[in-house]
Amino acid sequence: MPLDRRSAVGLATIVAFVAAWYLATSATGLISPGRFPAPGDTWAAAMQSLGRGYADATLPVHVLQSLKLVVFGFLASIAVGVPLGLLMGWNPVAEALLNPVFLLLRPIPPLAWIPLAILWLGLGDAAKIMVIFFAAFVPSVINTHAGVRNIDRPLIEAARMLGTPRWRFVREVLVPGAAPMIFTGLRLSLQASWTTLVAAELVGALAGLGHVLNVAQQDLFPGMILVGMISVAIFGALTTGLLAYAERHVVTWVRVKGASA
Repeated sequence: MPLDRRSAVGLATIVAFVAAWYLATSATGLISPGRFPAPGDTWAAAMQSLGRGYADATLPVHVLQSLKLVVFGFLASIAVGVPLGLLMGWNPVAEALLNPVFLLLRPIPPLAWIPLAILWLGLGDAAKIMVIFFAAFVPSVINTHAGVRNIDRPLIEAARMLGTPRWRFVREVLVPGAAPMIFTGLRLSLQASWTTLVAAELVGALAGLGHVLNVAQQDLFPGMILVGMISVAIFGALTTGLLAYAERHVVTWVRVKGASA
């Protein structure tokens, strides 16, 4: 389906959803405003959060705080996870040593790290970044490891037989071959960062979208709850779109560099 047509279909779907939302709440009253806010109530809550603010800050301040946590946690996870996945996929000894530890850590839910994060790092941003790190770390390792293992073995053996230096081997064989799976892992890691963010911010946060949701729940303010949820959805989609844009350009560039080397 062409891009313009996909965009039109997507826009039509959103318009239809908002129309159904209006009919179910404001027009017919089938859904009580106390249970699910009408579009007008949600818009008023959004204007309040942008104007005089809510939960001790305006919406842009809350968004920037959440973006900071997501970006730091995501970048830290891929800075560790991608090299670890490359190493485990390429080196059998490293895989034998590290894989058992990774298999033990993998089933632990990211939110289970919250008590330890608070114990070690307190209630500040560092603890929240640690929780996001563990949520995003697993997908980056798994997919990078799988990407390396899916590279044609004859290609790897040929590079070894030619005596390709280690760093050149990584740059020109491993990374180009594993790049699509690496970016699959990055997308999953970014999604995990956003889904974990709200829970991480529910504890001891003074700002952020999770803090907005927590305060709005305590205030029985469904309109503001929806504003927080929509904000997470919008900025999660924007960051995912930026990553997809980077993927299209970086994967092509890496493959061209690898082929021309």
